Amino acid sequence: MDTDLALRLLLSLAIGLVVGLERGWRERTAEPGSRTAGLRTYMLIGLLGGVFAALGRVLQSPILIGIGFLGFIVVFAWFKRAESRADEDFSVTGTIAAMLVFALGALAILGDAELAAAGAIVTAAVLASRESLHAFIAEITWVELRATLLLLGMALIVLPILPDHAYGPGGSLNPREIWMFSILIAGLSYAGYAAMRIIGPSKGIVVTGLTGGLVSSTAVAVAFARRAATGEDARLLSAGAAIAGAVSLSRVTVVVSLVEPTLVPYLAPPAIAAAAIFLAPALWWALKKGPAGEGGMKLGNPFELTPVLGFAALLGAIGFLSGWLSANFGASGLFPLAAISGLVDVDAISLSTARQASQGLDLSTAATAILIALGVNATARAVYAAIIDHGAFAIRLGLVSAAAILVGGAVTLAIG
Repeated sequence: MDTDLALRLLLSLAIGLVVGLERGWRERTAEPGSRTAGLRTYMLIGLLGGVFAALGRVLQSPILIGIGFLGFIVVFAWFKRAESRADEDFSVTGTIAAMLVFALGALAILGDAELAAAGAIVTAAVLASRESLHAFIAEITWVELRATLLLLGMALIVLPILPDHAYGPGGSLNPREIWMFSILIAGLSYAGYAAMRIIGPSKGIVVTGLTGGLVSSTAVAVAFARRAATGEDARLLSAGAAIAGAVSLSRVTVVVSLVEPTLVPYLAPPAIAAAAIFLAPALWWALKKGPAGEGGMKLGNPFELTPVLGFAALLGAIGFLSGWLSANFGASGLFPLAAISGLVDVDAISLSTARQASQGLDLSTAATAILIALGVNATARAVYAAIIDHGAFAIRLGLVSAAAILVGGAVTLAIG
Protein backbone atom coordinates (compact mmCIF):
# COMPACT_ATOMS: atom_id res chain seq x y z
CA MET A 1 0.00 0.00 0.00
CA ASP A 2 1.29 3.44 -0.96
CA THR A 3 0.94 5.31 2.34
CA ASP A 4 1.89 8.69 0.87
CA LEU A 5 -0.73 8.36 -1.87
CA ALA A 6 -3.36 7.31 0.65
CA LEU A 7 -2.64 10.35 2.83
CA ARG A 8 -2.78 12.66 -0.18
CA LEU A 9 -6.11 11.19 -1.27
CA LEU A 10 -7.36 11.75 2.26
CA LEU A 11 -6.24 15.37 1.96
CA SER A 12 -8.16 15.67 -1.33
CA LEU A 13 -11.24 14.47 0.52
CA ALA A 14 -10.56 16.94 3.36
CA ILE A 15 -10.26 19.82 0.88
CA GLY A 16 -13.79 19.09 -0.26
CA LEU A 17 -14.88 18.87 3.37
CA VAL A 18 -13.52 22.33 4.20
CA VAL A 19 -15.22 24.03 1.26
CA GLY A 20 -18.31 21.84 1.59
CA LEU A 21 -18.81 22.93 5.19
CA GLU A 22 -19.21 26.54 4.09
CA ARG A 23 -21.40 25.64 1.11
CA GLY A 24 -23.54 23.30 3.19
CA TRP A 25 -23.95 25.84 5.99
CA ARG A 26 -25.01 28.56 3.57
CA GLU A 27 -27.66 26.29 2.04
CA ARG A 28 -28.64 24.54 5.28
CA THR A 29 -32.28 25.62 5.02
CA ALA A 30 -32.76 24.21 1.52
CA GLU A 31 -34.96 21.17 1.01
CA PRO A 32 -33.10 17.85 0.67
CA GLY A 33 -32.29 17.13 -2.96
CA SER A 34 -32.97 20.71 -4.08
CA ARG A 35 -29.31 21.66 -4.40
CA THR A 36 -26.67 20.50 -6.86
CA ALA A 37 -23.94 20.07 -4.26
CA GLY A 38 -23.70 19.95 -0.49
CA LEU A 39 -21.16 18.75 2.03
CA ARG A 40 -20.91 15.16 0.73
CA THR A 41 -20.79 16.23 -2.91
CA TYR A 42 -17.92 18.67 -2.36
CA MET A 43 -15.99 15.98 -0.48
CA LEU A 44 -16.47 13.64 -3.43
CA ILE A 45 -15.43 16.40 -5.87
CA GLY A 46 -12.15 16.84 -4.00
CA LEU A 47 -11.58 13.10 -3.96
CA LEU A 48 -12.48 12.88 -7.66
CA GLY A 49 -9.80 15.45 -8.49
CA GLY A 50 -7.30 13.47 -6.44
CA VAL A 51 -8.19 10.18 -8.14
CA PHE A 52 -7.84 11.62 -11.65
CA ALA A 53 -4.49 13.16 -10.68
CA ALA A 54 -3.30 9.81 -9.29
CA LEU A 55 -4.42 7.96 -12.43
CA GLY A 56 -2.75 10.54 -14.65
CA ARG A 57 0.52 10.12 -12.74
CA VAL A 58 0.40 6.33 -12.75
CA LEU A 59 -0.50 6.10 -16.44
CA GLN A 60 1.91 8.93 -17.27
CA SER A 61 -0.91 10.72 -19.07
CA PRO A 62 -1.40 14.28 -17.76
CA ILE A 63 -4.13 14.82 -20.33
CA LEU A 64 -6.29 12.40 -18.35
CA ILE A 65 -6.58 15.02 -15.59
CA GLY A 66 -7.84 17.58 -18.10
CA ILE A 67 -10.35 15.13 -19.53
CA GLY A 68 -11.59 14.29 -16.06
CA PHE A 69 -11.89 17.96 -15.14
CA LEU A 70 -13.76 18.77 -18.37
CA GLY A 71 -16.17 15.87 -17.93
CA PHE A 72 -16.82 16.77 -14.31
CA ILE A 73 -17.48 20.45 -14.97
CA VAL A 74 -19.86 19.69 -17.85
CA VAL A 75 -21.98 17.45 -15.61
CA PHE A 76 -21.81 19.84 -12.65
CA ALA A 77 -22.64 22.91 -14.74
CA TRP A 78 -25.62 21.10 -16.30
CA PHE A 79 -27.18 20.43 -12.91
CA LYS A 80 -26.19 23.87 -11.60
CA ARG A 81 -27.92 25.47 -14.58
CA ALA A 82 -31.16 23.69 -13.74
CA GLU A 83 -30.84 24.77 -10.10
CA SER A 84 -30.19 28.38 -11.08
CA ARG A 85 -33.29 28.42 -13.28
CA ALA A 86 -35.45 27.10 -10.46
CA ASP A 87 -34.03 29.65 -8.00
CA GLU A 88 -33.82 32.50 -10.53
CA ASP A 89 -30.19 32.90 -9.45
CA PHE A 90 -27.45 34.04 -11.82
CA SER A 91 -24.52 33.46 -9.44
CA VAL A 92 -21.63 31.39 -10.77
CA THR A 93 -19.90 31.17 -7.38
CA GLY A 94 -20.95 27.57 -6.72
CA THR A 95 -19.58 26.37 -10.05
CA ILE A 96 -16.25 28.18 -9.55
CA ALA A 97 -16.00 26.74 -6.03
CA ALA A 98 -16.52 23.21 -7.38
CA MET A 99 -13.86 23.75 -10.05
CA LEU A 100 -11.43 24.94 -7.36
CA VAL A 101 -12.15 21.91 -5.15
CA PHE A 102 -11.43 19.54 -8.05
CA ALA A 103 -8.23 21.41 -8.95
CA LEU A 104 -7.02 21.59 -5.35
CA GLY A 105 -7.77 17.88 -4.92
CA ALA A 106 -5.52 17.20 -7.92
CA LEU A 107 -2.86 19.54 -6.57
CA ALA A 108 -2.82 17.60 -3.31
CA ILE A 109 -1.65 14.55 -5.31
CA LEU A 110 0.73 16.11 -7.80
CA GLY A 111 2.02 19.21 -6.04
CA ASP A 112 2.56 20.82 -2.67
CA ALA A 113 0.10 19.27 -0.22
CA GLU A 114 0.41 22.14 2.25
CA LEU A 115 -0.30 24.67 -0.50
CA ALA A 116 -3.38 22.70 -1.55
CA ALA A 117 -4.66 22.65 2.03
CA ALA A 118 -4.03 26.38 2.40
CA GLY A 119 -5.88 26.98 -0.88
CA ALA A 120 -8.92 25.15 0.48
CA ILE A 121 -8.94 27.26 3.63
CA VAL A 122 -8.58 30.49 1.67
CA THR A 123 -11.38 29.42 -0.69
CA ALA A 124 -13.72 28.68 2.21
CA ALA A 125 -12.81 31.99 3.87
CA VAL A 126 -13.55 33.96 0.69
CA LEU A 127 -16.88 32.16 0.26
CA ALA A 128 -17.82 32.80 3.91
CA SER A 129 -17.02 36.52 3.64
CA ARG A 130 -19.76 37.25 1.10
CA GLU A 131 -21.86 39.46 3.36
CA SER A 132 -18.96 41.48 4.73
CA LEU A 133 -17.43 41.96 1.27
CA HIS A 134 -20.76 43.06 -0.19
CA ALA A 135 -21.26 45.48 2.71
CA PHE A 136 -17.77 46.84 2.17
CA ILE A 137 -18.38 47.39 -1.52
CA ALA A 138 -21.69 49.11 -0.74
CA GLU A 139 -19.99 51.58 1.61
CA ILE A 140 -16.73 52.29 -0.20
CA THR A 141 -16.64 55.50 -2.21
CA TRP A 142 -15.24 55.97 -5.69
CA VAL A 143 -12.43 58.12 -4.29
CA GLU A 144 -11.43 55.33 -1.89
CA LEU A 145 -11.62 52.67 -4.61
CA ARG A 146 -9.51 54.83 -6.93
CA ALA A 147 -6.91 55.38 -4.20
CA THR A 148 -6.75 51.63 -3.52
CA LEU A 149 -6.25 50.83 -7.20
CA LEU A 150 -3.64 53.57 -7.53
CA LEU A 151 -1.67 52.23 -4.57
CA LEU A 152 -1.81 48.68 -5.96
CA GLY A 153 -0.78 49.93 -9.39
CA MET A 154 2.14 51.88 -7.93
CA ALA A 155 3.39 48.79 -6.09
CA LEU A 156 2.60 45.96 -8.52
CA ILE A 157 2.86 47.59 -11.96
CA VAL A 158 5.11 50.66 -11.88
CA LEU A 159 7.68 49.60 -9.25
CA PRO A 160 8.88 46.38 -10.99
CA ILE A 161 9.55 48.12 -14.31
CA LEU A 162 11.62 51.02 -12.92
CA PRO A 163 15.41 50.74 -13.31
CA ASP A 164 17.25 49.67 -10.18
CA HIS A 165 20.44 51.62 -10.88
CA ALA A 166 22.09 54.56 -9.12
CA TYR A 167 22.56 57.80 -10.99
CA GLY A 168 23.76 61.29 -10.12
CA PRO A 169 26.50 62.48 -7.74
CA GLY A 170 27.51 59.77 -5.35
CA GLY A 171 24.83 57.46 -6.73
CA SER A 172 22.19 59.59 -5.03
CA LEU A 173 19.37 58.88 -7.50
CA ASN A 174 17.84 55.41 -7.81
CA PRO A 175 14.44 55.51 -9.58
CA ARG A 176 13.18 52.27 -8.04
CA GLU A 177 14.18 53.26 -4.53
CA ILE A 178 12.64 56.73 -4.91
CA TRP A 179 9.37 55.18 -6.08
CA MET A 180 9.48 52.58 -3.31
CA PHE A 181 9.82 55.31 -0.69
CA SER A 182 6.94 57.19 -2.34
CA ILE A 183 4.82 54.05 -2.04
CA LEU A 184 5.82 53.76 1.61
CA ILE A 185 4.68 57.30 2.40
CA ALA A 186 1.50 56.87 0.34
CA GLY A 187 0.83 53.62 2.20
CA LEU A 188 1.19 55.37 5.55
CA SER A 189 -1.28 58.02 4.41
CA TYR A 190 -3.64 55.30 3.24
CA ALA A 191 -3.32 53.46 6.57
CA GLY A 192 -4.07 56.65 8.49
CA TYR A 193 -7.15 57.33 6.36
CA ALA A 194 -8.34 53.72 6.74
CA ALA A 195 -7.99 53.90 10.53
CA MET A 196 -9.98 57.13 10.57
CA ARG A 197 -12.60 55.59 8.28
CA ILE A 198 -13.00 52.45 10.39
CA ILE A 199 -12.88 54.00 13.84
CA GLY A 200 -14.82 57.11 12.88
CA PRO A 201 -14.31 60.80 13.62
CA SER A 202 -16.65 60.67 16.64
CA LYS A 203 -13.85 59.19 18.73
CA GLY A 204 -12.44 62.68 19.01
CA ILE A 205 -9.17 64.49 18.95
CA VAL A 206 -7.06 61.49 19.98
CA VAL A 207 -8.05 59.45 16.94
CA THR A 208 -7.69 62.48 14.69
CA GLY A 209 -4.22 63.24 16.05
CA LEU A 210 -3.07 59.64 15.76
CA THR A 211 -4.34 59.03 12.24
CA GLY A 212 -3.67 62.57 11.05
CA GLY A 213 -0.07 62.32 12.25
CA LEU A 214 0.41 59.39 9.87
CA VAL A 215 -0.74 61.57 7.00
CA SER A 216 0.75 64.96 7.91
CA SER A 217 1.33 66.45 11.35
CA THR A 218 1.65 69.86 9.71
CA ALA A 219 -1.78 69.47 8.13
CA VAL A 220 -3.25 68.50 11.50
CA ALA A 221 -1.69 71.54 13.21
CA VAL A 222 -3.00 73.90 10.54
CA ALA A 223 -6.47 72.33 10.55
CA PHE A 224 -6.71 72.46 14.34
CA ALA A 225 -5.45 76.05 14.39
CA ARG A 226 -8.25 77.05 12.04
CA ARG A 227 -10.79 75.33 14.29
CA ALA A 228 -9.35 76.97 17.38
CA ALA A 229 -9.63 80.34 15.66
CA THR A 230 -13.37 79.73 15.26
CA GLY A 231 -13.81 79.21 19.00
CA GLU A 232 -13.50 75.43 19.50
CA ASP A 233 -11.81 74.03 22.62
CA ALA A 234 -8.18 75.13 22.27
CA ARG A 235 -7.00 72.78 25.02
CA LEU A 236 -8.27 69.63 23.28
CA LEU A 237 -7.14 70.83 19.88
CA SER A 238 -3.60 71.59 21.07
CA ALA A 239 -3.47 68.13 22.67
CA GLY A 240 -4.48 66.59 19.32
CA ALA A 241 -1.81 68.57 17.49
CA ALA A 242 0.76 67.40 20.04
CA ILE A 243 -0.30 63.79 19.48
CA ALA A 244 0.17 64.27 15.72
CA GLY A 245 3.64 65.66 16.38
CA ALA A 246 4.55 62.59 18.45
CA VAL A 247 3.23 60.28 15.74
CA SER A 248 5.27 62.17 13.13
CA LEU A 249 8.47 61.66 15.13
CA SER A 250 7.68 57.97 15.58
CA ARG A 251 6.84 57.57 11.89
CA VAL A 252 10.14 59.05 10.75
CA THR A 253 12.06 56.88 13.21
CA VAL A 254 10.36 53.72 11.94
CA VAL A 255 10.82 54.61 8.26
CA VAL A 256 14.49 55.49 8.73
CA SER A 257 15.08 52.25 10.65
CA LEU A 258 13.71 50.30 7.68
CA VAL A 259 16.17 52.01 5.32
CA GLU A 260 19.26 52.04 7.57
CA PRO A 261 18.86 50.24 10.95
CA THR A 262 22.27 51.41 12.18
CA LEU A 263 20.87 54.95 12.47
CA VAL A 264 18.45 53.91 15.21
CA PRO A 265 20.87 54.33 18.18
CA TYR A 266 21.60 57.90 17.05
CA LEU A 267 18.06 58.91 16.09
CA ALA A 268 15.69 57.00 18.36
CA PRO A 269 16.66 58.38 21.82
CA PRO A 270 16.12 62.10 21.04
CA ALA A 271 13.10 61.35 18.84
CA ILE A 272 11.45 59.22 21.53
CA ALA A 273 12.23 61.81 24.22
CA ALA A 274 10.71 64.59 22.10
CA ALA A 275 7.68 62.41 21.31
CA ALA A 276 7.17 61.85 25.05
CA ILE A 277 7.10 65.62 25.59
CA PHE A 278 4.56 66.01 22.79
CA LEU A 279 2.39 63.33 24.38
CA ALA A 280 2.22 65.09 27.76
CA PRO A 281 -0.79 67.30 26.85
CA ALA A 282 -2.64 64.23 25.57
CA LEU A 283 -2.04 62.44 28.88
CA TRP A 284 -3.24 65.47 30.78
CA TRP A 285 -6.36 65.61 28.62
CA ALA A 286 -7.06 61.92 29.14
CA LEU A 287 -6.94 62.38 32.93
CA LYS A 288 -9.09 65.50 32.87
CA LYS A 289 -11.75 65.14 30.24
CA GLY A 290 -13.10 68.22 28.58
CA PRO A 291 -16.45 68.89 26.98
CA ALA A 292 -17.75 66.11 24.79
CA GLY A 293 -17.64 66.69 21.08
CA GLU A 294 -17.04 65.08 17.79
CA GLY A 295 -13.47 66.27 17.45
CA GLY A 296 -13.26 64.74 14.02
CA MET A 297 -11.40 66.05 11.03
CA LYS A 298 -12.26 65.17 7.46
CA LEU A 299 -8.98 64.03 5.96
CA GLY A 300 -10.32 64.08 2.42
CA ASN A 301 -8.85 61.40 0.16
CA PRO A 302 -6.57 58.52 1.24
CA PHE A 303 -4.02 60.07 -1.11
CA GLU A 304 -3.91 61.68 -4.52
CA LEU A 305 -1.53 60.70 -7.30
CA THR A 306 -0.39 64.27 -7.97
CA PRO A 307 1.02 64.83 -4.44
CA VAL A 308 2.67 61.40 -4.61
CA LEU A 309 4.37 62.34 -7.88
CA GLY A 310 5.33 65.65 -6.31
CA PHE A 311 6.83 63.84 -3.33
CA ALA A 312 8.80 61.56 -5.67
CA ALA A 313 10.13 64.61 -7.51
CA LEU A 314 10.94 66.33 -4.20
CA LEU A 315 12.69 63.21 -2.94
CA GLY A 316 14.71 62.99 -6.13
CA ALA A 317 15.64 66.68 -6.01
CA ILE A 318 16.66 66.50 -2.35
CA GLY A 319 18.58 63.29 -2.99
CA PHE A 320 20.46 64.92 -5.86
CA LEU A 321 21.19 68.11 -3.87
CA SER A 322 22.22 66.24 -0.74
CA GLY A 323 24.49 63.96 -2.74
CA TRP A 324 26.09 66.92 -4.49
CA LEU A 325 26.42 68.98 -1.31
CA SER A 326 27.82 66.05 0.66
CA ALA A 327 30.34 65.30 -2.08
CA ASN A 328 31.49 68.91 -2.35
CA PHE A 329 30.92 70.43 1.09
CA GLY A 330 30.34 67.51 3.47
CA ALA A 331 28.06 68.09 6.47
CA SER A 332 28.23 71.85 6.05
CA GLY A 333 26.05 71.52 2.95
CA LEU A 334 23.70 68.79 4.20
CA PHE A 335 22.60 70.59 7.36
CA PRO A 336 21.22 73.74 5.67
CA LEU A 337 19.40 71.54 3.18
CA ALA A 338 17.80 69.61 6.05
CA ALA A 339 16.68 72.84 7.69
CA ILE A 340 15.10 74.15 4.48
CA SER A 341 13.39 70.82 3.80
CA GLY A 342 11.96 70.71 7.31
CA LEU A 343 9.92 73.83 6.58
CA VAL A 344 7.77 71.77 4.22
CA ASP A 345 8.32 68.05 4.75
CA VAL A 346 10.50 65.75 6.85
CA ASP A 347 9.98 62.46 5.02
CA ALA A 348 11.91 63.29 1.86
CA ILE A 349 15.07 64.55 3.57
CA SER A 350 14.91 61.77 6.17
CA LEU A 351 14.68 59.04 3.54
CA SER A 352 17.35 60.62 1.35
CA THR A 353 19.75 61.04 4.27
CA ALA A 354 19.11 57.51 5.53
CA ARG A 355 19.92 56.17 2.08
CA GLN A 356 23.18 58.14 2.04
CA ALA A 357 24.03 56.65 5.43
CA SER A 358 23.57 53.18 3.95
CA GLN A 359 26.10 54.17 1.27
CA GLY A 360 28.77 55.39 3.65
CA LEU A 361 27.72 58.79 5.03
CA ASP A 362 28.78 59.18 8.66
CA LEU A 363 25.94 57.94 10.88
CA SER A 364 26.24 60.79 13.37
CA THR A 365 26.12 63.33 10.55
CA ALA A 366 23.10 61.66 8.98
CA ALA A 367 21.21 61.49 12.29
CA THR A 368 22.00 65.15 13.02
CA ALA A 369 20.64 66.20 9.63
CA ILE A 370 17.41 64.27 10.22
CA LEU A 371 17.05 65.73 13.71
CA ILE A 372 17.57 69.24 12.30
CA ALA A 373 14.73 68.63 9.83
CA LEU A 374 12.49 67.33 12.63
CA GLY A 375 13.28 70.32 14.84
CA VAL A 376 12.66 72.83 12.07
CA ASN A 377 9.41 71.09 11.17
CA ALA A 378 8.19 71.25 14.77
CA THR A 379 9.06 74.95 14.88
CA ALA A 380 7.31 75.53 11.55
CA ARG A 381 4.11 73.88 12.81
CA ALA A 382 4.06 76.20 15.82
CA VAL A 383 4.71 79.25 13.63
CA TYR A 384 1.98 78.28 11.16
CA ALA A 385 -0.43 77.83 14.07
CA ALA A 386 0.50 81.24 15.51
CA ILE A 387 -0.17 82.88 12.13
CA ILE A 388 -3.67 81.34 11.96
CA ASP A 389 -4.67 81.44 15.64
CA HIS A 390 -3.61 84.18 18.06
CA GLY A 391 -4.95 82.52 21.18
CA ALA A 392 -4.40 79.66 23.59
CA PHE A 393 -3.99 76.98 20.91
CA ALA A 394 -0.94 78.64 19.38
CA ILE A 395 0.55 79.32 22.83
CA ARG A 396 0.12 75.73 24.01
CA LEU A 397 1.45 74.21 20.79
CA GLY A 398 4.37 76.66 20.78
CA LEU A 399 5.32 75.83 24.37
CA VAL A 400 5.11 72.07 23.95
CA SER A 401 7.05 72.27 20.66
CA ALA A 402 9.79 74.34 22.31
CA ALA A 403 9.97 71.87 25.21
CA ALA A 404 10.19 68.91 22.83
CA ILE A 405 12.97 70.57 20.81
CA LEU A 406 14.95 71.41 23.95
CA VAL A 407 14.61 67.91 25.42
CA GLY A 408 15.45 66.27 22.07
CA GLY A 409 18.48 68.53 21.70
CA ALA A 410 19.64 67.77 25.23
CA VAL A 411 19.40 64.04 24.65
CA THR A 412 21.29 64.42 21.38
CA LEU A 413 24.13 66.20 23.16
CA ALA A 414 24.11 63.64 25.96
CA ILE A 415 24.54 60.67 23.63
CA GLY A 416 26.86 62.53 21.24
